Amino acid sequence: MSDLALARPVAAPAASRFLTDTAVMAGRCLRIAVRNLDSLLTSLMLPVMLMLLFVYLFGGAIETGTQYVNYVVPGVLLLCAGYGSAQTAVTVAHDMTSGVIDRFRSMDMNGAAVLAGHVIASVIRNLVSTVLVLGVALLIGFRPVAGADAWLVAGLVLVLYILAMSWLSAVFGLLVSSPEAAAGLGFFVLFLPYPSSAFVPIETMPSWIHGFAQHQPVTPAIEALRAYLLGLPIGTHAWTAIAWSLGILTVSAISAALIFTRKTS
Repeated sequence: MSDLALARPVAAPAASRFLTDTAVMAGRCLRIAVRNLDSLLTSLMLPVMLMLLFVYLFGGAIETGTQYVNYVVPGVLLLCAGYGSAQTAVTVAHDMTSGVIDRFRSMDMNGAAVLAGHVIASVIRNLVSTVLVLGVALLIGFRPVAGADAWLVAGLVLVLYILAMSWLSAVFGLLVSSPEAAAGLGFFVLFLPYPSSAFVPIETMPSWIHGFAQHQPVTPAIEALRAYLLGLPIGTHAWTAIAWSLGILTVSAISAALIFTRKTS
């Protein structure tokens, strides 16, 4: 009897299984992204084109107290992160409407890992986009003065923002009825940095929009990146940005899990 017990396969711990399934799903999402060349090039090139547009066409007319390329790059990084994260809604909506979720269930795939894989893939795609944008920014005159510790904290703020927006996008992808509808989130997220300090100082905007521009999640994240990368006073921007991201991340992750469970049970 003891020999029979020893011969039975020992089930993998839940945490180990979750990590393995998440890695498999993230790899799948990345392979799909590479095959979807049009979407990949758009998510990589659009932030670069917007940065070049603002620096070379509008930068000479905008007074920020510093070189405009130094002012605008942190905003472009957040715009890049937000737009790239919004693509998660499309990939999640595609999975939910294509029938592939039933196939995953038949393979005993961990349900939470399906969504987590989409989010991890989003983080990896966005980090690649960030490196590309930073490379182009350095070529056109961006000159950060950050040390290693400042780069580390700036990276933490950016990754938390990407995670929060990716989970929020996953929720949106679960709620809509088609990938085409999910694509609408990209336009909203692309617009969000404009009423912020991304491209012009908030003080130059009409007074009625100051409240929203100062108290939305994008502005403190941009100001934190700007402070760390350019050696400016940090104040409470980093803590505010982290609080925003953690709040959105927590609510979105829990909501995504509940909605996914309800739709697949």
